[in-house]
Amino acid sequence: CLFTFLCQRSRESAEGGRVIVEVDDKVAKVRNIKVDSRLDGTWDSRDKTVAFSFDYCYWSVDPEDPKYASQEMVFQDLGTSVLSGAFRGYNICLFAYGQTGSGKTYTMMGTPVSHTIHFTLRAEGGTFLEIYNERVRDLLKQSDRKKPYTLRVREHPETGPYVQGLTQRLVTDYRQVVELLEEGIAKRNNLPYLYFSLQAILENNLPSEIASKINLVDLAGSERADPSYCRDRITEGANINKSLVTLGIVISTLAQNSQMFSSCQSINTITSEGENSHVDSPSVGSISGTRRPAYIPYRDSILTWLLKDSLGGNSKTIMIATISPASSSYNETMSTLRYASNAKNIINKPRVNEDANVKLIRELREEIDRLKTMLMSFELRNSSPSWSDDRDGNLTELVLQNEMKVCMIYLML
Repeated sequence: CLFTFLCQRSRESAEGGRVIVEVDDKVAKVRNIKVDSRLDGTWDSRDKTVAFSFDYCYWSVDPEDPKYASQEMVFQDLGTSVLSGAFRGYNICLFAYGQTGSGKTYTMMGTPVSHTIHFTLRAEGGTFLEIYNERVRDLLKQSDRKKPYTLRVREHPETGPYVQGLTQRLVTDYRQVVELLEEGIAKRNNLPYLYFSLQAILENNLPSEIASKINLVDLAGSERADPSYCRDRITEGANINKSLVTLGIVISTLAQNSQMFSSCQSINTITSEGENSHVDSPSVGSISGTRRPAYIPYRDSILTWLLKDSLGGNSKTIMIATISPASSSYNETMSTLRYASNAKNIINKPRVNEDANVKLIRELREEIDRLKTMLMSFELRNSSPSWSDDRDGNLTELVLQNEMKVCMIYLML
């Protein structure tokens, strides 16, 4: 996973609120206003700031500031990696989390002049949905006003969770993707979660195609995870709270499991070194077997169920944490940064989405190229004719065998 912190100008700071956030390269420092407000000088200076490190940190508060990060800069760092990963056949997920008004939607969608993601692929299937009160609504279809949220989430044993009956539009260029986004946004009810997905088909010279998926997720404001939110709208508040709290539990549990896996690998390495040195040490099985990976409650909410692959699964995931630099948002800022810092520990298992036969052909071609390179190298050196001839004959035979395997696979497809 890749984790990004983005500090943007907020209404509070624009109205003269005190700025308590500082960005130093890849570290975000937050001034502790609880300590800062004390009159005595007994506190250690290190207690006055809390630091969080991320893969990228952006300062988007003042356009006149030399450190100011524009939308284009964010795209160059994140958008290009999203596209390059998709072109290589990986599933990609980019989702934004943070306080309402801190810049989540702007970061994800851009502006009419400058959109966040700009690309051209041969063909894709685009879907757009929103989640409200633990129900799914199709934003590319004219829904029944009486029952707009009737779609169900299912799970395929190979491809993972999906929404049954969701409209999928064929798009072939950037303009059509933007039109799809604009159509869905126009139909949204300004409700918590937006989930835009593109199924990309990648052309190659093999007998099959490589598919990838790009998911863009705009989450609800992080302050809505507070039980006191939406007291006047009990059902909405409870469901928003459920989704965000469940997301927090999933992230926390995945992080714990990933840390446990890393610890087991370290123990395995130490044990192997001990065996090589003839030093008695406890077996890995007895250590790692004392604790099993914790259950991940993906299905406890629609949001986490749909994000199952993106969190700990087959996906390259980018999380963008957006915050306000104003002192009045201190509690939400700290909550968001702790949330993102915890999520950094999650280990995903991304893999290229390609047919097994296509993968075999690709590997055989790579092996053929490697053997041909070795043949050329031996021919150029030719230091020992008798040995070289035998070796050349063996390499030539291997090349022919691999080329025959490729031909046989083509015939079977």
